[in-house]
Amino acid sequence: MTVATPLTEMEYHILNDFQDGFPLEPRPYERMGAALGIEEDEVLGVLRDLRARGMVSRVGPVIKPHTVGASTLAAMQVPPDRLDAVAALVSARPEVNHNYERAHAINLWFVVTAADQHGVAVVLADIEAETGITVLDLPLVHAFHIDLGFQLKC
Repeated sequence: MTVATPLTEMEYHILNDFQDGFPLEPRPYERMGAALGIEEDEVLGVLRDLRARGMVSRVGPVIKPHTVGASTLAAMQVPPDRLDAVAALVSARPEVNHNYERAHAINLWFVVTAADQHGVAVVLADIEAETGITVLDLPLVHAFHIDLGFQLKC
């Protein structure tokens, strides 16, 4: 188990203060830096460091499902002794924006995005072929708004 190092005050503000209202402009990190009293390069350096430490997996928008491209929720029943390896393989796919373990027989869940439904199907089939494990395709039936922002503690 990896123990995360505590966040510095600046790391906290970069991660916490821009979960909502991320600047939608040509130089968003410059605008973030101005709000925090630092330069754009420092904001980018902090984000690179957080990513290298495994504390940030991605920085980007959350787009309402099926407004741009296609997506699906997927899940797998992975043997516990293979979970880390399969999760790493799934995470390595650029079409997968996150995955997580659940305490259930179907224990690895992830979201796949692609340009269209065919692209999603290809990714799911590739993951299934690479792992030898059936991938459940759980497409969106009814959309719910979920605020993905979480108040962090410094």
